[in-house]
Amino acid sequence: MSTEAIAVEKPKRNYNVLFGLTLLALLVLLWIVLSVATPSFASGNNIANLLRQGSMIAIMAVGQTFVIITGGIDLSVGAVVGFATVVVAMMINAGFPIWLAILATLLVGVAIGMFHGFGIVKMGLPPFIITLATLTSLRGIGLLMTNGNSINIKSDTFTAFSRSSFIGIPNLFWMVILVGVPAYIFLHHSRWGRYLFSVGSNAEASRLSGVNVQRTIYMAYTLSGLCAAFVGVLLAARIGIGNPTQAEGWELQAIASSVIGGTSLFGAVGSVHGPLLGAFILATINNGANLLNVNSFWQRIITGALIIVIVYFDGLRRRGK
Repeated sequence: MSTEAIAVEKPKRNYNVLFGLTLLALLVLLWIVLSVATPSFASGNNIANLLRQGSMIAIMAVGQTFVIITGGIDLSVGAVVGFATVVVAMMINAGFPIWLAILATLLVGVAIGMFHGFGIVKMGLPPFIITLATLTSLRGIGLLMTNGNSINIKSDTFTAFSRSSFIGIPNLFWMVILVGVPAYIFLHHSRWGRYLFSVGSNAEASRLSGVNVQRTIYMAYTLSGLCAAFVGVLLAARIGIGNPTQAEGWELQAIASSVIGGTSLFGAVGSVHGPLLGAFILATINNGANLLNVNSFWQRIITGALIIVIVYFDGLRRRGK
């Protein structure tokens, strides 16, 4: 690596570390303020519930981050989650082993992600259009498969996992670690991760430098679909049903978590730890607002304001380069 490349990479890493510490400080401050404002916030049951809800959005946000770093967007992840709950529920109720039902559901997510890559790379469709089309289509397909009904999952073994804990920490939070650690290594310590940043910065220059841009785009959307399908499995286990209308609007929460976590909508800037912290910041705000009986409309206003502020400062940072 050249001296110039090292000089560029070092400030970027310093910025990511500083921004991550700022997000962590904000999260700690929120927990302290809410613990004082309402004693029920710090209760064991409430913290466990907050971690469970935030964990699923956090995993989706990681997958979404891979896509946004390339300069794209995936609006389908909420629909993929809902569709995945249907697939895993139908397979378990049909008598398939749990591991096989989970594996098949994850492969469905991979196939959806590859379809998005095909639409973008081979058909020349904008990411917004192809993923929006999938969002609406998957909801409809799921409703046809279930005749508009929910599917009650008959396996107590499957549903027990998401409701249990290990050393006092909910199993769903452990799934965040299971996804986050390899995602961090992949994004920040592998050449494939560097390719994502390169394509997001300048796809044509990346191609001329020998980067397989098409394969990189396929990879980003495949990982996003895989993360969404995994969340669908976790959601089905948590609520005990398969329903294609589940996770409606979660795609916006995943995007918001990623952006609040420092991922630039302009591409080429992002991390794994940022979106994870962003997801738990949103989960904390929503949880605290509910405990304080704050109108749910204000929760959306606060989320929107956070996105505007962070995107604004991201624009300032880019213009200051």
